[in-house]
Amino acid sequence: MRVTPRTAAKGLPGWLNPVWLVLGAIVSVQFGAAFAKSLFTLTAPTAVAWLRMAAAALIFWVFARPRLRGRTWPEWRVVIGYGIALATMNWSIYLSFSRIPIGLAVTIEFLGPLAVALVGSRRARDLVWVALAAIGVVLLGVFPATVDWIGIGFALLAGAAWAAYIVLSGPTGAAWEGVTGVSVGSLVGALMFLVPGLLTGGTSLWQPRVALLAVLVGVLSSVIPYGLEMVARRSIPASVFGILMSLEPAAAALAALLILGERLSWVEVVAMACVIVASVGSTRTLAKAPAVNE
Repeated sequence: MRVTPRTAAKGLPGWLNPVWLVLGAIVSVQFGAAFAKSLFTLTAPTAVAWLRMAAAALIFWVFARPRLRGRTWPEWRVVIGYGIALATMNWSIYLSFSRIPIGLAVTIEFLGPLAVALVGSRRARDLVWVALAAIGVVLLGVFPATVDWIGIGFALLAGAAWAAYIVLSGPTGAAWEGVTGVSVGSLVGALMFLVPGLLTGGTSLWQPRVALLAVLVGVLSSVIPYGLEMVARRSIPASVFGILMSLEPAAAALAALLILGERLSWVEVVAMACVIVASVGSTRTLAKAPAVNE
């Protein structure tokens, strides 16, 4: 499906293109990740993840308070699952950030969305993209210059949670109007990590600098991107959305370089390129499949 001004902005004001919403979400979430990692010297990653979710939940409930009465169990079930996936994704990727560079962690995490794009495909051409992504992962194992296997494990867990988030975001957006599904999901995540966040953070949670940066991270990493994505997905073809999301690893590496001074080795850059190309390629070929109905 080709994106034209008419199809791209379906359901949105004429001046607001959903492509820019997705790009804005990508930039926001990755710069938020870099700011979050800067907090790890002040408090534990689990505490930062909880602060992010708590700040996001508070902001969402102020500006997008959902209607709770009269909801059916299927509506609650999908939003609770969405919230668990969201919380697990946020927590595990922060644990990964604490051990490996952000660009590398997001590259590995992106295998989750790539798997979602390829699940169910039986065409031989899609094996090319699977092989290319596998090459990227193998490169990291063959040349383990900065590899921490625990950090990689957390990134893989974040990828699995990201895949679940993608699968559940559509039903959540359909069952809960506007961004109210994100409001409820964020609250579920904040409650899920309330005790671990308080225990690992301790008294550091009440430092003004930690609190202010946590609010900034919550806005950049949750409020802006989840809100923009939820709105954009209602009016942008899945194929275009997938291609745009393929920019996530590169955006993560750039944000980490600018804010934290993190540099990737040539092997890590090549691995990132393999995953990005595999994602773009799989999205484009799946979009051309006759069975796809957008």
